[in-house]
Amino acid sequence: MFTTEQNGPVVIVRMEADSASWEQWVLLTSDRHHDSPKCNRQLEKRHLEEARQRGAIICDFGDLFDAMQGKFDPRRSMADVRPEDAKPNYYDLIVQHAAEDYAPYAQNFAVIGLGNHETAVEDKANTNLTSNLVHRLNSDYGGNVKMGGYGGWVIFRVTVHHNNRCSLKLKYHHGAGGGGPVTRGVIQTNRQAVYLPDADVVVNGHTHDGWHVPIARERVDQRGEQYFDLVHYLRTPGYKNGYNDGASGFENIKWQPPKPNGCAWLRLRVEIRPKLHIIVTPFVDVEAPQVIPGK
Repeated sequence: MFTTEQNGPVVIVRMEADSASWEQWVLLTSDRHHDSPKCNRQLEKRHLEEARQRGAIICDFGDLFDAMQGKFDPRRSMADVRPEDAKPNYYDLIVQHAAEDYAPYAQNFAVIGLGNHETAVEDKANTNLTSNLVHRLNSDYGGNVKMGGYGGWVIFRVTVHHNNRCSLKLKYHHGAGGGGPVTRGVIQTNRQAVYLPDADVVVNGHTHDGWHVPIARERVDQRGEQYFDLVHYLRTPGYKNGYNDGASGFENIKWQPPKPNGCAWLRLRVEIRPKLHIIVTPFVDVEAPQVIPGK
């Protein structure tokens, strides 16, 4: 299906296209908060099953774990921990249970990156939850998952008919800040466009917003020929409903609105004319959040 290799912050995903009908799906996620009682696991499972059925490549860009119930976390609350994780080895258990839940999809995962929840645990408790999960998926369940950073690159390289090659460059960053009550973080596309001139797709998470903003660019190649292309900016919303029923909790105290739940998809195809290149069709796949009784 695909192979992966890593060069520092760059993960290279290699694929082969042996027919004109070739296509490859890619599932992009962040902010799963899988161990939180407020995670919409039903929707998460549905997207994972769709990925398996499509033979999709899965890339996750941080906050796969909620991990706020550790000893050193001032936000900890026993109301926000699942019963199966409420034991002294809490960090071990959320990794173990995540690995078991993602085991059927281990061979679909290409990269799992870090978010602010994982880096906070590493800073306070000296353990890297993401690294531990990646190790389990690879050693116990036959994956070849690469450990990503808080930011990095995924380059999709396609070999067409065994000798022609083309690529698509995806830049990811977990994200920072609150997203903005009006812009929902869309203004960041203007800032990132300045310092990411090589990206074809830019993916951010963290704010739990979901959107797709395509931006057209005018270009000139080395032969002096003018052409145009698109950069696709995506924000992945995740699966946690922190707002819940609007009565209590961190999001309500901070006067934050409800956010959608879901993911983003890329559909990759190749086209020969005017030259060999990858056609990417991105879209955000979201649903309204669900209230979880008692939480």
